[in-house]
Amino acid sequence: MKVTIAYIDEPPFGWTEDRTAIGADIDLAEVVLRAIGVTWIEHHPTTFSELLPGVETGRWDMNVPLFVTPDRANLVAFSVPVWAIGDGFLVRAGNPKALDSYASLAKRDDARLGIIAGQVQHDSARASGVRENQIAIFEHQAEAIDAVRSGAIDAYASTALGNRIMADRIKGSIFEAVEHKPETNGKRQEVPFGAFSFGKRNNDLRNAVNSQLRSYLGSPDHRARMAKFGLTRNEIDPVLAR
Repeated sequence: MKVTIAYIDEPPFGWTEDRTAIGADIDLAEVVLRAIGVTWIEHHPTTFSELLPGVETGRWDMNVPLFVTPDRANLVAFSVPVWAIGDGFLVRAGNPKALDSYASLAKRDDARLGIIAGQVQHDSARASGVRENQIAIFEHQAEAIDAVRSGAIDAYASTALGNRIMADRIKGSIFEAVEHKPETNGKRQEVPFGAFSFGKRNNDLRNAVNSQLRSYLGSPDHRARMAKFGLTRNEIDPVLAR
């Protein structure tokens, strides 16, 4: 049995090293797919904007986890959630414009934000008042990081965990990861969930993956594997209560 899984270059979730796909999401998929009897796993690197159209039209069988939204759920079928992670910024060291939330960036006319095309951070930024003329869209994470380095943008929005790992991996203290401060409007903070996605006609694979995920998530082996990539109980425990 062969399964092709698409992924994007976004440490610690997935990336290519020595022509091999690695990362927290890649590792989780490997364990789950092997457990349901898959003997051949093919990893397909792609761009974020191609993930949903690719799996929807059957160019591959499943995607690495991405945030679940109602619009996305209209296009693809999601697995049970596998992690819960809030947003953050990657900024230049010292955070010269003191950016610690979308709202703080929206207040500065001289601040520019980088976002990967199609990611949920675009909607989150706009909902907090960030204007379109403050936003630069990139196709690849590496392009956004280079823009932060050069000063073309002031912050790159992604997951707080991913930005923290990225800042740690880049030597020389060039960057700083900033976790977003909670909103002060009294509303309860909802941390978004991420899940694998499948074409809506691929129910057999999704059901088999879900069955294995329900028994595996939160296990000692799962926690140990995810810890190697920086995922802790903060990212794992919220999905176990669902």
